[in-house]
Amino acid sequence: MPSVSDVSPLRFPLEFPLKVMGRDTREFHDALAAILMRHVAPLDTLRVAQQPSREGRFVSVTITFIAESREQLDALYTALTRNEHVLMAL
Repeated sequence: MPSVSDVSPLRFPLEFPLKVMGRDTREFHDALAAILMRHVAPLDTLRVAQQPSREGRFVSVTITFIAESREQLDALYTALTRNEHVLMAL
């Protein structure tokens, strides 16, 4: 029997907005694209919106995609938060 922490209130598949923040550098964008390719789909096939910071040093990227499972989201968040170029993933 799954524990309470293993039960997700989310019902998959579902449209999922992911927000990732980092310095607006080639390394950040390349790392984000590689992680998304591995866990979701190629970046150019996803719905993406970018918002630069006021001074232009940082960028917030919102990627909306169809999440297939909690395991997929867990793996995606783990990869993002372990990457040195990603400052935050929400």
